[in-house]
Amino acid sequence: RTGQLSSDWRHDNPCPLLTQQSSNITNLKFRFIRVRKKGRRKRRPFVIRLIPKCPKCGKTLTMNLRSDDRFVEDEGWHLAAERYENFLRARKDQRILFLELGVGYNTPGIIKYPFWQMTAKNPSAVYACVNYGEAVCPKETETRSICIDGDIGTVLADLR
Repeated sequence: RTGQLSSDWRHDNPCPLLTQQSSNITNLKFRFIRVRKKGRRKRRPFVIRLIPKCPKCGKTLTMNLRSDDRFVEDEGWHLAAERYENFLRARKDQRILFLELGVGYNTPGIIKYPFWQMTAKNPSAVYACVNYGEAVCPKETETRSICIDGDIGTVLADLR
């Protein structure tokens, strides 16, 4: 795991201020992917038992997203941020792919805009985006960008 920018689990009222990583996080996210069938979008059912509980108090956890002022930056987050910075620093000016899957405009300053900026600064970098309805890139990096407007599940299945 290179980064831990968001999407781990946290309390709405943290007890204590820490996040809990979940090995089932990818599993859970894929359960919410919208599936296209005959031109219509359909959501898969929500499975409550997959959401982890706090090992200390037993309360149901929520996603640790930068959607409010309660985003938790605990020791794990800082260690992952340091690994991410080291990864980027070690590959400065090298060939690199900045792959963005389903990142919208809720918090574009966390992934989308930094990927655009790093692609613009590094002539050997390529930016790739798979996003339903929001697959865009800046004009300055169009020749080094791959923007696929489509459902991630369908795109990944087509790659097989």
